[in-house]
Amino acid sequence: MGPSFVVVGIGELLWDMLPAGKQLGGAPANFAYHARAIGTDAIVVSCVGDDPLGREILNRLGALGLDRRYVAVHPSAPTGTVEVRLDDKGVPDFIIRRDVAWDCIPMSQGMVELARRADAVCFGSLAQRGEVSRRTIREFLKATREGCLRVFDINLRQTFFSKEVVEESLRAADVLKLNDAELPVVARLLGLAEGEREATEGLMGRYGLRMVALTRGGEGSRLYLPGKVFEHPGYRAEVVDTVGAGDAFTAALTVGLLRGEEPGRINERANRLASFVCSKSGGTPEIAAEIMG
Repeated sequence: MGPSFVVVGIGELLWDMLPAGKQLGGAPANFAYHARAIGTDAIVVSCVGDDPLGREILNRLGALGLDRRYVAVHPSAPTGTVEVRLDDKGVPDFIIRRDVAWDCIPMSQGMVELARRADAVCFGSLAQRGEVSRRTIREFLKATREGCLRVFDINLRQTFFSKEVVEESLRAADVLKLNDAELPVVARLLGLAEGEREATEGLMGRYGLRMVALTRGGEGSRLYLPGKVFEHPGYRAEVVDTVGAGDAFTAALTVGLLRGEEPGRINERANRLASFVCSKSGGTPEIAAEIMG
């Protein structure tokens, strides 16, 4: 298995209100769950409300074996919830509540110390919609040591992103992960050529990225590195919903990079885990051991 890495998911933490019932959600929490399932010391950094839903989240994190010491409890802001509507292919549409606890993630000395020992950090754009959490995420990233892998899993949602947030995040990142619907939006936002290869090469060149990982739904993914592209066609799955599949992909990608695996192998494992998650309800299903073998 090799050394155990410290992997952090920082940002939104909430309940996904799915047609079948509520599920723990938020990309950083989903990411941390999967990173732990495949052999790392995974930690969630976020904030919940001092309310029943918040206490239930803390209990759920504990039941999943996730470190919850860095999940703050806000005295007045409510715990975040997202209404999730699924289309006939299980693809979700999200209605995200505003002014909630994860918009108010506080910085602390303990988080500075966590940042200094992190081997990888995954962050997105959604939790940066509010000033407090945006400032905390930026401070956390600045506190990481040289060599820490910074993964920007962009997760564009509704109108909760801006050119400033995207550019600032790209400058702080080593790896960008996004999907094929997000790439043209990012290209237009940043004034890049909109063809897939042109846009990804433009992103790598302008922001000094080590890799751009592009997921393509049921068509698999492509990993763009300087001068190279690694493609995987994906795995067929009986889709229940696609909630959390991208976060699972990012977790496998991040852990593979930390372990020094070759890109083709990383891409295969990330697709395998993502397709498994699509076959289950919610973003944090129990992972069968053979999935990551």
